[in-house]
Amino acid sequence: MSSPRPIPFCYATRPHIRKHGPAKYPRWEHYRDWLRDEFDFVCVYCLRREVWERKRAQWVVEHLVPRAKAPELELEYTNLVYACVSCNSAKSAHDIPDPCRHAYDDLVFVTDDGCIHPRTPYGKFLIRSGALDAPDATRWRKETIRLFRVLKKHDPELYRVKLSFPDDLPDLSNLRPPPGGNSKPAGVENCRYQQRADGTLPLMA
Repeated sequence: MSSPRPIPFCYATRPHIRKHGPAKYPRWEHYRDWLRDEFDFVCVYCLRREVWERKRAQWVVEHLVPRAKAPELELEYTNLVYACVSCNSAKSAHDIPDPCRHAYDDLVFVTDDGCIHPRTPYGKFLIRSGALDAPDATRWRKETIRLFRVLKKHDPELYRVKLSFPDDLPDLSNLRPPPGGNSKPAGVENCRYQQRADGTLPLMA
C-alpha cells in the first residue's frame, strides 16, 4: 500500500543494518555515542532530530526489551536504540518492534495532517507502545511538516540545516571499548565524524 511520506517523517523503507558492534562496557550509558552515530542522531520512534533541540538531555539510550523484563540484555548492543525522552517515557516498560528486524515504513505512515496510521497489526503495536498517536504528537508532526514546507520554499539553507547532522559528531575512534569489545571495527572508519573529516559526509541525514 503506497501513501504519502511527508518530510521529515519518512520512516525507513528497509530494516536497519547495524554498522557498529561495541560490547563489554560496564554500563549501558557508555553506548550512547555509538547509538547516536548508529541511528543518525534521530529518535527511531518519532523521528525527532538532535539538531531540532538545544539540550542533549532530551536524548536517551533506549532498551527495546525493557531491563525489567530482560536484565540479561541490559548491556547487549543489539537491544539498544537511540530515542528522545518523550518516546522513552511513553514506551516505559512496553516491548516495541525492533527497527533492525522491521522496516518501520512497512508498519506505519504519516500523512500531511500529522496523523500516523498503521499498515499492519505490528504498526498498531508500534503506535500504541510509543503513544505516537497522542494529540500532542499529532499536532507536533502537523506543525513540523508545515514548517519544513515553508523552509524548503523560502529558506532552503535553513531547510538543509534542519535535516543535517549536529556539529558535535562523536569521534568513535576515541571511545575504545574494552579489549575484544567491538565486533565491527570497520564501522568506526565509516562513522559520521570520519566522513566529515574525509569530506564525504552527506548534506542531509
